[in-house]
Amino acid sequence: MDSESYKVLMIDDDEMIATATSEYFNMFGVKTSYVTSYANAVAFLEKHDVSMLLLDINLGEKSGFDLCRKIRENYDLPIFFISARTSDDDVLIALNIGGDDYIKKPYTLSVLLAKVKAAVLRYDRTRDNNTHAVRNYHQNEDGLVKLTGELYLNTNIHKIIADGREITLKALEYKLLYYLYTNRGKIVSKDDLLKDVWEDEYINEGTIAVHIRHLREKTEADPKEPRLIKTVWGVGYIMEETAP
Repeated sequence: MDSESYKVLMIDDDEMIATATSEYFNMFGVKTSYVTSYANAVAFLEKHDVSMLLLDINLGEKSGFDLCRKIRENYDLPIFFISARTSDDDVLIALNIGGDDYIKKPYTLSVLLAKVKAAVLRYDRTRDNNTHAVRNYHQNEDGLVKLTGELYLNTNIHKIIADGREITLKALEYKLLYYLYTNRGKIVSKDDLLKDVWEDEYINEGTIAVHIRHLREKTEADPKEPRLIKTVWGVGYIMEETAP
């Protein structure tokens, strides 16, 4: 089979829901396919280019959590968990292992479509044409900008260089870190991040906090005592001025 590109892959063991959602998305021009198992999802991603995933937790013998961990080994595309499970523990697990949002069933197709379109647009824009980002900083010919000490951001390959080691960033992690860097020394409100980084009014503050924590784990010697990305309680975040 020839490789095809899809905007969305839905992974749900309820074929009726998967079919209805896929047909609705396709009707509005968002090319979507679906699979109903862990194994079929892995096989599909090996053959096709996909911009985002809608992922159920219950997938039979292996869970959506297992699949998310597997996918995050190789892909940084946005993942929205979609599940009838509503406990806070499930939501926190989903976000902590690499999910970008958590949608509770039953969902409204029109609202879900709007969120998906926004996420796909952000991902495709970042992946395919990140050169349009504002460059209000000094950068060397290798695309390196100094964050602090021996910590650098490589804007060419979207990775952090820490003591000579390369650390991969997910698309939203890069965009968030880059935004904080270009606004270093200034307090960035949560509303600013929702508007300028996520470009999505539906994202909640908990999602922002999870992504900030992931960045701290990759940039801070002690994520519990951050020195680079600091919280301004009740307002937002600030990245300290970088060393000259």
